[in-house]
Amino acid sequence: MAATERAALFTETACDTNNAKSAKARKAGCPKPQPGGTSGGCTFDGAMITLVPIADSAHIVHGPIACAGNSWDGRGSLSSGPTLFRHGFTTDMTESDVVLGGEQRLFDTICEVVERYAPPAVFVYSTCVTAMIGDDLGAVCAAAAEQTGVPVIPVDAPGFVGNKNLGNKIAGQTLLDHVIGTVEPGDVTDLDVNLIGEYNIAGELWDVVPLLTRLGIRVRSCISGDARYRDIAAAHRAKATMVVCSRALLGLARGLEERYGIPWFEGSFYGVSAMGDTLRGFARLLDDDELSRRTEELIAVEEAAVEAAIAPYRARLTGRKAVLYTGGVKSWSIVSALQDLGIEVVGSGITKSSDGDIDKIRELLGDAKMISEGSPRELLRVAEETGADILVAGGRNQYTALKGRLPFLDINQERHIPYAGYTGMVEFARRLDMAIASPVWEQVRRPAPWDLVGAH
Repeated sequence: MAATERAALFTETACDTNNAKSAKARKAGCPKPQPGGTSGGCTFDGAMITLVPIADSAHIVHGPIACAGNSWDGRGSLSSGPTLFRHGFTTDMTESDVVLGGEQRLFDTICEVVERYAPPAVFVYSTCVTAMIGDDLGAVCAAAAEQTGVPVIPVDAPGFVGNKNLGNKIAGQTLLDHVIGTVEPGDVTDLDVNLIGEYNIAGELWDVVPLLTRLGIRVRSCISGDARYRDIAAAHRAKATMVVCSRALLGLARGLEERYGIPWFEGSFYGVSAMGDTLRGFARLLDDDELSRRTEELIAVEEAAVEAAIAPYRARLTGRKAVLYTGGVKSWSIVSALQDLGIEVVGSGITKSSDGDIDKIRELLGDAKMISEGSPRELLRVAEETGADILVAGGRNQYTALKGRLPFLDINQERHIPYAGYTGMVEFARRLDMAIASPVWEQVRRPAPWDLVGAH
């Protein structure tokens, strides 16, 4: 991807936050990661986690083996069928390849993968090393595609060009330019939809699709949880698109609208009220009166069932306080789910949230603390100041909570419990109740026996 094409990704007309920026701010783009400081994700990482859930395709990392090892299994995306995406393919470049070039090595790797696994497509990811030595990713992929007869898609997203957000954007643009529109499906209906930014974390997609099926809505393509290459290639024949969890992929939704006339909206599958709004959003865009009627009936039935199921949990959780430290859309969509349970969110992380996300957080939380620094000391300080009963955050903050003798619930992409949809909402309530009510907290907060000896 040329520098001019990459720069164009920062002028996102579909994003209110981007439109509000000055020309200078847009030109600055995403923050560049410092050496050794990419724990929040580099561009390569962002592209990988966006595309790797395409389960039937091969994904080859062109670079040193450490890049493949660092990015493999970064998200808990599940597949209902193919498992090829679980294979970690890499060219495993050595010092001699850096000196002499790695193009032949990449070509041979692609041919070997196609011969041994017969994937419907191969995605090839550049890394910092291959970008710096000047390997022509596009030319090699084109030659390999001609040789093998299989689509070989170059993903030009070396880590040093920006952060994970930029990698998401590049991945979306890659699908738009090289994949979507290359397959014509023979079973198009008026109720086909796309989901963008849904990664089927812990199988969450499988709690949502049955609801859409009951309404007669079919997911034409999901980008990219539990995805198949041909389904994504046929995404241009959907009638509506929902951007689920990634504002970085708004450009893909906008591109589908501009090129194929597919309307789109943003929504969330977390929380009772958000789920209802999402189902109504589909009915509105598909412009079907009968679908709207069925949607309202389904929402009424499901909300009544959920209310009955979570009532015992809400009785125990109402009035509890939570500190939420996550990023992106989850920073406000999970707030809605917590509030549905009567939990007061007394602090929310904004480190990885856009300006638009932050505005939604403030609208929902009012005077709650905005946490811009996610260090263990800061999280525990906020929890102590606010009297929080639980920390809801990513898995790496688990030990921070344990050290502070504070209940914890994992909400980020590495988790193994689905919380989306109405079924997920009940599980979310159950897990919160289990975490807070565990008798271990009363025990670990007691003074140690040797401290009691000196008190007598």
